[in-house]
Amino acid sequence: MSDFDSIDFFRGNELVVDPYPYFEYLREQCPVWREPHHGVVMVTGYDEAVSVYTDTATFSSCNAVTGPFPGFPVPLEGDDVSDLIEQHRDELPFSDQITTFDPPKHKAHRGMLMRLITPKRLRENEEFMWRHADRQIDEFVAKGECEFIRDFAAPFTLYVIADLLGVPESDHAWFRQELQGGHRPDQGLGSTGSGSLGHSPLEFLYERFSTYVEERRSEPRDDVLTGLATATFPDGSTPEVIDVVRVAANLFSAGQETTVRLLAAALQIMGDHEELQRLLREDRDRIPGFVEECLRVESPVKGDFRLSRRAATVGGVEIPAGTTLMVLNGAAGRDPRHFEDPAEFRVDRANAREHLAFGRGPHTCPGGPLARAEARISIERILARMHDIRISESAHGPVGERRYEYAPTYILRGLQRLQLEFTPVG
Repeated sequence: MSDFDSIDFFRGNELVVDPYPYFEYLREQCPVWREPHHGVVMVTGYDEAVSVYTDTATFSSCNAVTGPFPGFPVPLEGDDVSDLIEQHRDELPFSDQITTFDPPKHKAHRGMLMRLITPKRLRENEEFMWRHADRQIDEFVAKGECEFIRDFAAPFTLYVIADLLGVPESDHAWFRQELQGGHRPDQGLGSTGSGSLGHSPLEFLYERFSTYVEERRSEPRDDVLTGLATATFPDGSTPEVIDVVRVAANLFSAGQETTVRLLAAALQIMGDHEELQRLLREDRDRIPGFVEECLRVESPVKGDFRLSRRAATVGGVEIPAGTTLMVLNGAAGRDPRHFEDPAEFRVDRANAREHLAFGRGPHTCPGGPLARAEARISIERILARMHDIRISESAHGPVGERRYEYAPTYILRGLQRLQLEFTPVG
């Protein structure tokens, strides 16, 4: 494929399976390049991406998850459109989510969130991960095969985030049924094609966490949900119930979804590289580095959007006020100016952790430490319980001719299905 200018990254499906040649093409034109179909400035360079992510005074997150669809509700004209953004930002989809907030509102809500994700709580949650990883593997290990996303990654990550937020274990199965229903959705946020943006996955979470918060505020207990319900903003004020619910629901849905995709990418890579699998078995200390390199080469989030408040210059390119930018994490992680031989997977890459899979700056994903722990523990237990892990040729084709289905979305990057075969240990 060479005529990249004719391809609509946002509406077409041609780049869903492998977007990386397109990202390289964009970077060859310029690390900051306006695509021709919707006028979105695509930021593929590492340094340029960091500069946009860290400059919240110039670049607003109001369109972080919507980008060009539906676009800003009013024309953005002038040298500084900050006032227009503040007047109309609530008209954009997902404007109630923390990912679209700007300072100082973002700082206040993130501060409340970080009071929930404390080192002590993360340690307790990690203890749950070790126990539940084995329980999840127990469901399928004797068969010698599994559909990894359905059988392990999706339920494991759901239960982990539920435990972190204090959802009673008696409700865990209910959450799994309501949010997964035994299958993975075919489309998600930022789907190519229709470009529809569904809010329905949050409805169940809003309802349940509203109930939890209201109950714990009226009858406090010695549990995590009470801590969630009674958390305050950094200035000591008490949030409205809906503010607490939105923070919890966003952490739940976003954290679970992206970690599923990380785990699937890790097992896909392991299943195709027997020598790498052997190396990780023999030296478990290499697993954290392996996870970072997986995040670099297969960022679960292709990119986030920003809206320029005022005229700016990024990478020597002039950006007018009111411009929609897409900062491509997946492209920045393969920028040869920052990562040597970026297309090569190196488990011992010294700077792999500098990837932008979790973003950068004030909006850096707060669940990054959680995702890393989930991936590390999952891989440790999988290697301990399953030998000779391999990709199913009947499902995905032989080596060199693999067939995979990826989520048809321009925001997220991840497999829809991963069929594995293996030899159970013991």
